[in-house]
Parts: sequence; C-alpha cells; structure tokens
Amino acid sequence: MSSAGPPALRLSDVGVVRDRRPLLAGVNWAVEQGERWVVLGPNGAGKSTLLRVAALYLHPTEGTVEVLGRRLGRVDVRRMRHRVGYASAMLSDRIRPTISALDAVMTARHGALEPWWHSYSDADRQRAADLLERMGCSHLGAQQFGLLSSGERQRVQIARTLMTEPGLVLLDEPTAALDLTGREELVRTLDALSADPTTPPTVLVTHHVEEIPAGFDHVLLLREGRVVAAGPIEEILTAERLSACFSMDLELEHHRGRWWAHAAG
Repeated sequence: MSSAGPPALRLSDVGVVRDRRPLLAGVNWAVEQGERWVVLGPNGAGKSTLLRVAALYLHPTEGTVEVLGRRLGRVDVRRMRHRVGYASAMLSDRIRPTISALDAVMTARHGALEPWWHSYSDADRQRAADLLERMGCSHLGAQQFGLLSSGERQRVQIARTLMTEPGLVLLDEPTAALDLTGREELVRTLDALSADPTTPPTVLVTHHVEEIPAGFDHVLLLREGRVVAAGPIEEILTAERLSACFSMDLELEHHRGRWWAHAAG
C-alpha cells in the first residue's frame, strides 16, 4: 500500500532513558505512506513509550525523529501535534466525563479538551458528527463521554484522532479492557478504517495477535525496548519470532485474515 512521498514517520537510532533505565534502545523504524502497522510485544516492552515519541509527546534521549518530513527539534511540536491523530488511555482520562461525545471529537480541531476554550463553526460540528457516523456511533453524539461503554469511548477517541485530517494516526492499545463483543466490534471498525484509502498511515499498539485487524499489513515486534523484527506482516509474524518476542514457545495460526497464538504443546 506504500506510495511516493516522505515517510509519515522515521525513527533513527532512537533511545529513551528514564531514571537510568533504558525504555527504548537503538530503534530504527519507518512508516511509509499508505501503510498500516501493528506494534506488538509483551507488557513493559516499550510500546507506549515508542508511540509517545512518535506522537511528539516525549523527546528521545538519543537519535532522531521525523514526522511527516519534519524533524523533532527543528519544528514547533505544538503545531505538528495537530497533524498527528493520537489516542491513548492517558488522553482519554483527561477528557471531562460530562462533555458530550460530539464535543469530545470536535475539540480536537484545536487540540483542546473543552469546547469553550475556542470558537467552532457549523462545519466543525458537522465534521465531528460525520466522523462519529463513520465510526458507527452517530447515535452517541449527545451522550456524556463518561457514560459511554469502554468500546464506545474508544470509537469516539478514534473519531477524535481524525478530526484534524492528520497525516498519521497512532492508536495505543485501543482494545485494552474491552470485553469480547467490544473488542470484535472495534477490530471490525479498524479493519474498515484500514481499507479506506483516505485513511492516513496508521500505527496500532497491542500485545495480543488476536486484536490485529485483517487490513493491517506491517508489524514491528518489540522486546525490552529493542526491535526484534519489523516489516510486512506476512513475512515477519512467525511462530519463531513471536516466541522470541514473548519468551515463550508459541504456536501461531492465521485464518481469514486474523491471527491466533497459544502456548505450544
């Protein structure tokens, strides 16, 4: 699905150290135009740290980060963040529970969390409504964000990431804490999103292969802050590499575009 143009994201020899502990080390990775990536690894592998660096919320200790052709350290990160759609539990927790789902989406227009911080046009409201409809939750527009189910909040968050017509979308474990129905509904939504050619390059973080939507075509395996392997998912995602990544002897199955893993034997 790659196309001409600079990578949406390029990390070169990126490392992050906090309290003398390396969270990322020697990460080299590029997300090209049109690609849909999964970042897969066990808890503590550095997945969320990697996404925070890509979203320009965390400066690396070493290495270079380029987002949409602009290098971190040479651009105004506040402006660049408007070009990156980023959804995470950290951001979700900052959204006021009594705000409406529509306003939760619309306020992303200015990178805000409250509708009264800025002025919004009818066109902004219509775009937010259209994005909720695209996520299959147009009926939730008037409901309070805090009263939505976990799955509904995640779909609203994904709609929010698209509000500014970003050049890159980053989703940090959107299926976490969802029940089976919620997970499958969200995976179906992400699969449809990935099949839409107007959707920007997208990165999805998870630690379950079962949560990989069928339309995602690349994978990065991360362990202890280092890249185990990265590339086209059909080539890279094997039982051997997955076992090495999770330090467990695993068997891997692929059926109708979806993946399953379980302990061997």
